[in-house]
Amino acid sequence: MGKLTREEISWILYDCGNSAYSMAITTALLPIYFGMFRGDAGMDLGYFNSLASILVALMSPILGTIADYKGKKMRFFLFFFLTGVLCTAALAVVPFGNWQVLVLLYVLTVIGFSGANIFYDAFLVDITDTSRMDSVSAQGFAYGYIASIIPFGISLAVIWFAGMDKALGYQLGFLITALWWGLFTIPMLRHVRHRYYVEPVHNPVRESFTRLLHTFRNIRTYKTVFTFLLAYFLYIDGVDTVIKMVVPYATAVIGQDLNMFVLLGILLIIQIIAFPCALLYGKLAYRFGTRAMIVTGIVTYIISVAFATFISGIVHIFILGAMIGSAQGGIQALSRSYYASIIPKENSNEFFGFYNIFGKFAAILGPFIMALVTDLTGNARFSILGILPMFIGGLLLFLSLPKTGLQKAPPVEGR
Repeated sequence: MGKLTREEISWILYDCGNSAYSMAITTALLPIYFGMFRGDAGMDLGYFNSLASILVALMSPILGTIADYKGKKMRFFLFFFLTGVLCTAALAVVPFGNWQVLVLLYVLTVIGFSGANIFYDAFLVDITDTSRMDSVSAQGFAYGYIASIIPFGISLAVIWFAGMDKALGYQLGFLITALWWGLFTIPMLRHVRHRYYVEPVHNPVRESFTRLLHTFRNIRTYKTVFTFLLAYFLYIDGVDTVIKMVVPYATAVIGQDLNMFVLLGILLIIQIIAFPCALLYGKLAYRFGTRAMIVTGIVTYIISVAFATFISGIVHIFILGAMIGSAQGGIQALSRSYYASIIPKENSNEFFGFYNIFGKFAAILGPFIMALVTDLTGNARFSILGILPMFIGGLLLFLSLPKTGLQKAPPVEGR
């Protein structure tokens, strides 16, 4: 079994960095902090998540197409990475109570985080062979989960000593997250290179729109790619929604009986559970096939969503979190590697632009539906059922897809 290369390790380390953002800002600290600003209107965060997703979705294919040209991919990655890190740090200086500025910065962090991920995901074709993609992609998510518990654990300790109802602890948590994200990106910037690209042209912007239009018109001819994107659009909606809305949902359903510090502790434990499970998905994909393991992940989420309607206490949240954690990294990692294996490498950014636009437009629906159902029914418990049809539809479409047909090498060893 081959060792990880320096480029593969550097690429994986970025996942270790940006997973701190995903944990602290997307899932845990920011939703709680926003709830301190807005009180009972905390579920409104779903609307702002949808707004951020719309903006990223509109930019994704255009940016991805331009970045396919030689020398562009890393520049775009750097721009969005810096936007995300700096705005995450800026969350710490928002005056308490000024929720409008908080939301504005949060939307910018989402744009930075998601925009950088367009190019980060596309670098997968540059840093490893097709036969190693499942394993390397899975290790990115796995090590990301286990690494994220360090800054998150430090932030929890700071919040505990500062006081759960005090702004200072959360503000310091935002700074810790930004610093961690930035430090773990340095190897990516130093060692990862753009190897598959389109040669520069005289007018890259105009040519990019021409190429984008051509691909959009002809994407139906890429039958496997098109079918996968439709399936991905549906099931990743639920995955992203659960990540973004689990804390607002648990808070709204359980109410005053919920011990927020215990909830954050459970989220920390879930990250630990997700680490071996993401690695396991990568190994099982080698044995049973990528397609079979993605189906397993979707089914796990369907069961989890059904179970979520019955939660009434911390024990239920832990069980729910363990189920989600067992599939979350695996389904994301294998979706990324499956897609990377069926697209042309020299147009990876362009195709990952479509991958992200399908993913981000999907991420608009779930949080919006949950917030809307809560407003219409006055009962947040019913809101989770709104994303169930997405998983079922995605599963049915995905079952029509073929196996990638690739000869896979044995999983690569970790560090």
